[in-house]
Amino acid sequence: MISLSELPSNMLREAQAQVLITPAVSPTANLQIKQPRYMTDRTYFEDLAPDQEFDLGAVDVSKDDIIEFASEFDPQSFHMSEEAGKASILGGLAASGWHTASLIMRLLATNLFNKSTGRGSPGVSRLKWKHPVFPGDTLSATAKILEMKDLRSKPQLGMVFIRVRATNQDDVEVIEWDNPVLFERREPAR
Repeated sequence: MISLSELPSNMLREAQAQVLITPAVSPTANLQIKQPRYMTDRTYFEDLAPDQEFDLGAVDVSKDDIIEFASEFDPQSFHMSEEAGKASILGGLAASGWHTASLIMRLLATNLFNKSTGRGSPGVSRLKWKHPVFPGDTLSATAKILEMKDLRSKPQLGMVFIRVRATNQDDVEVIEWDNPVLFERREPAR
């Protein structure tokens, strides 16, 4: 495995489809991100269009990662114990929804935002956890552009409304959220 901090940016672009990247930071020290092959140049507002969809790659979820994340950030028993998980409505040890959102956010940042002129977001307008995420699941994510708007107050930026979805290996949707994202424009809007 290659640590993200050790991989030169030019190698990242060349090898993004062939390399599994393991971040060197806890609590997801074992996180393996499978990256799609596309987007070697920075993406601007003008490069985007409604209904455009981006493959964000996939990530494997392990029992240890679920327990480690929950221990630090969401210490509810059904996220930390197989027995408590089985006794809950989840039916087994399940990842925290915040863990699931964090894993998918990592894919979104690594495979879209960090290769674009994205300048942040004013927030998430809708978030739904649709199905539990269990140890051994592989989550695949996409981002779809719903709408785009020029900004009169900031003509050098545009607002892109996206929907992020993730499914497990059985194509069951596990999470979905909508949020606006600011993207830099090549030319200011008039």
